[in-house]
Amino acid sequence: MADDDSMAPKEPQMSPTQRQQIGSWLDGPMWNMPPLRRNNVNLNPQPGFVPAPMPQLPKLVMKAIIVPGEKTSEGVLVEAIALPWHDIIEEVLKDPSAAFQIPPRKWEEIIAGAYKKAGFDEVTLTPRSGDLGRDVVAIKRAHGIVRVIDQVKAFAPDHLVTADDVRALMGVLHLDGASKGFVTTTSDFAPMIKTDPLIWPLMPARLGLINGVELRTWLERLSRDGS
Repeated sequence: MADDDSMAPKEPQMSPTQRQQIGSWLDGPMWNMPPLRRNNVNLNPQPGFVPAPMPQLPKLVMKAIIVPGEKTSEGVLVEAIALPWHDIIEEVLKDPSAAFQIPPRKWEEIIAGAYKKAGFDEVTLTPRSGDLGRDVVAIKRAHGIVRVIDQVKAFAPDHLVTADDVRALMGVLHLDGASKGFVTTTSDFAPMIKTDPLIWPLMPARLGLINGVELRTWLERLSRDGS
């Protein structure tokens, strides 16, 4: 039997004005990412693939890459980024396989630092345990308060983020009451996630999926011009 495209979930019809209103609350480079695409280089490693060690990287990840501030009920505030943050980004940009040599906790710090570099007024790095499904909480104050939560998935290139992983963040997003939630991964997302009937209605207004390619693009932009 031929596939029936009519059975696939379709996005709700919205006027141009409605789409503009939905997207207007949080403008900027990160929130206007290109469409999700597969990172073929990283997601098709040869059998027995092991990233080549980078001599400088182990030393860099041992250093503090954020400047911690006060502790809050949600975690520790990020006051600023430290110099090793830039150095680690440079290593990842030179060789994307370096991303898979960075420990998960360090990736959470890198992403927290990225939100601070992007100009958020208050960025919180949550604890290693008891984070309630949020690795980073970022707040922007303008005409009101925009609260963003991010769940960081530091996965190997052949480990895809599943629909269940994304749905779990959606539950956290609902309970937290944040304006928008992101799943940020060093790898990629399982095929057809964007057509999942429980996921696509929240995209892109309240839910964002950032894969390894888009993550490097964002970090490169921040490291170069800070926007």
